[in-house]
Amino acid sequence: MSSVPKTTLTPQEYLARERKAEFRSEFYHGEMFAMAGASWEHTLIKDNVAHNARNQLDDGPCRALTSDLRVKVDATGLYTYPDVIIVCEEPQFEDKMFDTLLNPRVLMEVLSDSTEKYDRGAKSGHFRQIPSLQEYVLIAQDQPLVERYVRQQDGGWLLTEFRGLEQTFAFTSIPVNIKLADIYRGVEFPENMGR
Repeated sequence: MSSVPKTTLTPQEYLARERKAEFRSEFYHGEMFAMAGASWEHTLIKDNVAHNARNQLDDGPCRALTSDLRVKVDATGLYTYPDVIIVCEEPQFEDKMFDTLLNPRVLMEVLSDSTEKYDRGAKSGHFRQIPSLQEYVLIAQDQPLVERYVRQQDGGWLLTEFRGLEQTFAFTSIPVNIKLADIYRGVEFPENMGR
């Protein structure tokens, strides 16, 4: 039985394809991985967080962006599209196309059944290798729960949970606080989950 050799791409080939594509793909170790479309709840949550953060950051140096901007993890070679990105320093880009950010301060992912294991595991491991990253935030879709991982002086990461619509989520590296009721505005939880 013969096997077909796997074709791998260089980062430059990936970027050339991705910049012409009608849909987004992640890239890692020579392979492109098509990204699934987002659900109604996922989009509401992402947009609610970005809107609230943007409003509170309006007069400062930080900017909140959504998943249209690609991020590269230089240390591992992963190219991906986080749901929400906050950048505070002068943006650093991979090339003159200005579409691949290298220095986010905060990255946020809205969890779904199909991505939760990856977002908590492998992707989190990649993100923690970005020198500028200070916070990694995971937001549940099916219950009011936000998990904030903050880089510590010793290189470790401290987890804090914010659970329940009456709670207020607070970043540590930027001056933004968002009520979970505002993060989840418009989201309908499965019965007995939204309390």
